Amino acid sequence: MSGPTQTTQKITLNSMEAFDAVMKTGSATGAAKQLGLTQPGISRLIAQLENNVGFSLFYREKARLFPTDEAIALHKQIEISLASVYRVEQLAKNIHQSHVGELNIVAPSSFVAGPLAEAVASFVKLHPNVKISLDSHSPARACELVANKAFDCGFIQFPENHEGLWCEPIVTSHLVCAVSSSHPFADAKQLTAQDLRDESLVLLGRGRHSRKQIEHAFLQNNIRVNVRVETHTVTTACTLVKHNVGISIVNELLAKQYQDDALKLVPFIPKIELTYGFITSASTPMNRLTNAFYNHCKAHFDEFAAAN
Repeated sequence: MSGPTQTTQKITLNSMEAFDAVMKTGSATGAAKQLGLTQPGISRLIAQLENNVGFSLFYREKARLFPTDEAIALHKQIEISLASVYRVEQLAKNIHQSHVGELNIVAPSSFVAGPLAEAVASFVKLHPNVKISLDSHSPARACELVANKAFDCGFIQFPENHEGLWCEPIVTSHLVCAVSSSHPFADAKQLTAQDLRDESLVLLGRGRHSRKQIEHAFLQNNIRVNVRVETHTVTTACTLVKHNVGISIVNELLAKQYQDDALKLVPFIPKIELTYGFITSASTPMNRLTNAFYNHCKAHFDEFAAAN
């Protein structure tokens, strides 16, 4: 190739890629094939690079191109530069496809331990470079944290009308009776407030919407709610049931993880529906990673609903 005349034009990525390909294949034809270009196109890019650097890069001998000493020295740095560019491209691709980043999630502890853990596990398998942080707070505190963007997203039991939140239903479940396998009701097809008239109950704390619905079901039948233990987690309630402390009325979605030979779940009548929602701050749109997680959870819980 003829001697170059140096210009002020900046070195282009295409000319560096062409130079790297010629160095590795030994010919403009081989470089063209590697990069999907024409041989004249490769020659133009090499000539452009020679003009930029101010010296010849190759000399021809028996139809092959051989690098000059200057080209060999330059190639080492160009390889490093191209590797850096490719890393940037891969990072941008990963960000676009939500394969990297950090996702901070808040949800009730029982929801985190059961259904959410399964959804997160399957999400991480698809996005192995994403870092997940899971935390639990009271419903009111969780709403404030998400609304103020201390967390990217969260899950909350409906109804929820916080003005600073975008809320979308994500999964629906029902109340069931958690019964010790040794209890006479263990094989029942369903249980009503009338059936539980004389039973000791282990109920989740007052003030919950679901607790109010349970109390209303008993009140409609003029039955006193015989609460033996108040608790705040499904985990504790199910453990107490297994120890024959009483019967608990709990969310089936959360209680299924504790169902085994010692614990049976029996439908509670009247049917009381519970809905969990996905929440994010209403002040800004979801970022790509949060949106990817939201769509993953929708698909995950849709599969759960179809299976149940």
